[in-house]
Amino acid sequence: MKPDRFDEGRFEFGESVRVTRNVRNDGTYPGMEVGDLLVRRGSVGNVLEVGTFLQDQVIFTVHFLDQGRMVGCRLEELISIDEPWNPSRFEFRDKVVCTMNLSLQGNVVFEKGSEGEVFKVIRDNEQIQYHVSFLGRILQVPESALAPAHPESFKEPEV
Repeated sequence: MKPDRFDEGRFEFGESVRVTRNVRNDGTYPGMEVGDLLVRRGSVGNVLEVGTFLQDQVIFTVHFLDQGRMVGCRLEELISIDEPWNPSRFEFRDKVVCTMNLSLQGNVVFEKGSEGEVFKVIRDNEQIQYHVSFLGRILQVPESALAPAHPESFKEPEV
């Protein structure tokens, strides 16, 4: 019988998993700068091995074939490939513009075309929403009300 990953705290060798957060280089991945994106949230890989870091953190080495990378991931960054996944169009730090006037209590606070920066992705329901900072003010905005601020350099995520 296959162990429950929540009881055992781990996945099995060869199991397909999906990363739920962007994985960036913390300085341990050779040939890339600290902070560079290694694997985009939603990417699928296979568990190669399980180890520990600082004796208390379980780390899974996951091979992301499409990216050609083997990356260490923590349990809280992974879900089984069988678990539901709702992909988002934007990520933390993406520059966006609102496609409509944004209002609070009937008053327009930011006009259509105002530029902001994604602060957090919220995927608690079927509709993706974001915390977006507009001139230092954070609003929760549905994905349908946002567009890339710089479409010429924006790469749509693969679904």
